[in-house]
Amino acid sequence: MSNTIAENTFGRFLKFWRKVHKVSQETLAHKLNSSARHISRLESGSSRASESIIKDIAQALSLGERDTNHLLIAAGYAAELKKVDFNSDNLKWLRNAMLLNLRALDPHPSALLDSSANILMVNKAWVGFYRQQNSNIDNVTNLFDLLFNLQGAQTNNSSQQDTLSVILMSLQQQALFSNKQEDYDLPLRLAKSNNVPSNWQQRAATLEPMASFRTQTTINGVNKIFYSVNSTVGALGPTAYASAPQLTINTIFPEDYSLDLSDFIQDDIKHPLLHY
Repeated sequence: MSNTIAENTFGRFLKFWRKVHKVSQETLAHKLNSSARHISRLESGSSRASESIIKDIAQALSLGERDTNHLLIAAGYAAELKKVDFNSDNLKWLRNAMLLNLRALDPHPSALLDSSANILMVNKAWVGFYRQQNSNIDNVTNLFDLLFNLQGAQTNNSSQQDTLSVILMSLQQQALFSNKQEDYDLPLRLAKSNNVPSNWQQRAATLEPMASFRTQTTINGVNKIFYSVNSTVGALGPTAYASAPQLTINTIFPEDYSLDLSDFIQDDIKHPLLHY
């Protein structure tokens, strides 16, 4: 019984949306230039839907991006997201909300990222935290580029190498889902960093990805351990990433909660992506 349920996820979604829009199998088949028998087989799981017919079904049922992506995912295909301009006029409310979020997180270093880890906004603490490790921080536009190219002892320890390996594996598997060249190019480029171990694939295969990772940096001449934690800003539901924009707030917390981070938020801190 459990196998039948697992194999027929797409069929459940298709049947659900037909009923929502009060469309019979015969009517849907007519719109698709198909047969009611084929629609029935798709719903029962005895036939597998192709990616093209799923898109045709979504169009015939007037489904939006989220619900089209649910159909694709249910059938074993990757979601397809339209590009959303985070700086567009109609997303001003979201930018304001994210600004308040980042400001409230001070003195904990925090940045707002898109799905490719491009940095959209930062708080004061983020600038102060990374500026002591990279004097050229104002020109850094991608968090992965920053993490993979940090210089110093903190990038040469086993924990940090595990972190880079897991990130690379996540990016590699994302590329396998999308099969887009730009998604393949990113892990290939990052893997060339001198900080990445040569056996990163085998290393990552033994590790499970998490919403956080361990890192080290020097505070007042002393090595301190921090945890980098990601929080999703997305749609509700079982697939929060089935609609754009895909945003993440990355925040760095010290292992020692008593650690004074006030030096990170001096009033004279400036950065192109710091908006307060």
